[in-house]
Amino acid sequence: MDWSAWHEEYDVADSRLARRLRTVQAQVRAALSDAPAGGLRVISLCAGEGRDLLDVLPEHPRRDDVRARLVELDPRNSATALARAGQAGLQQVEVVTGDASLIDQYEGMAPADLVLICGVFGNITEADIEHTIAACSQLCRTGGIVIWTRHRGAPDRVPLICEWFEAQHFELRWLSAADAGFGVGVHRFVGAPQPMRRGTRLFTFVGSDVRRPTAATDPLP
Repeated sequence: MDWSAWHEEYDVADSRLARRLRTVQAQVRAALSDAPAGGLRVISLCAGEGRDLLDVLPEHPRRDDVRARLVELDPRNSATALARAGQAGLQQVEVVTGDASLIDQYEGMAPADLVLICGVFGNITEADIEHTIAACSQLCRTGGIVIWTRHRGAPDRVPLICEWFEAQHFELRWLSAADAGFGVGVHRFVGAPQPMRRGTRLFTFVGSDVRRPTAATDPLP
């Protein structure tokens, strides 16, 4: 997978990826608007070009309240994200070129008010999805929001992902319609943040043959 070229579908107006992006951005916008007054911390795992946050933040009333860290392994994507942040004057947005699966990347920013896990759950095993969700209690403050995505191709694991979040003291706030062509979920953490366990690896990106033994097609990560 060329993770830089993958972003080209965002620019196709009615593509599933473009529609999913607009949906995620709407939920990011709502999460920032609904957050308590004061400083806000945002972290984004596998942030790509940062469009989930960086297309929302420049015009948002809370822009100056937000400190953010975007972690992305592909240096082309992280360079684009850094340029976008710079052009918008978002000096409080940090872009890290590194392995987003290492929990140490979020030290000093967690527990956060908003955690973005977009484009991840469709590229890792079910065991790693559950493991990552379990670690969200180390990333998210009480009352904080996690926004995540997952394709709805067979087998549809969105209901199971919701169950895993609920088991970790996250309550469902919003879920895209089953027939939207993609899955976007919003969960609010109602538990107590756990100390960060440094050295933890959250997930490993894998091929479709590993993460799904059936012959179903993945339309979208």
